[in-house]
Amino acid sequence: MKNPSKEQLEAWHKDPNNWKIGGLFYYNKEDERLFPPKRVSWMGWTINFANPKSIAAFLVSFTMILVFVYRKQII
Repeated sequence: MKNPSKEQLEAWHKDPNNWKIGGLFYYNKEDERLFPPKRVSWMGWTINFANPKSIAAFLVSFTMILVFVYRKQII
């Protein structure tokens, strides 16, 4: 679904079947957003683990942080 309505996005967010392991992980194959809001929206965003692009974006970000921290310790 390319451009889901606001109502659809909200329905996906509220659907307990899209939240795995006690609501910690968001997994929805229909949702193409890389970083949807967390279950408690004011806490920020999470990763859509059903979207390979989302996982790739997370891994790139995480790797960059590790490289930065590692390089900072060397200097």
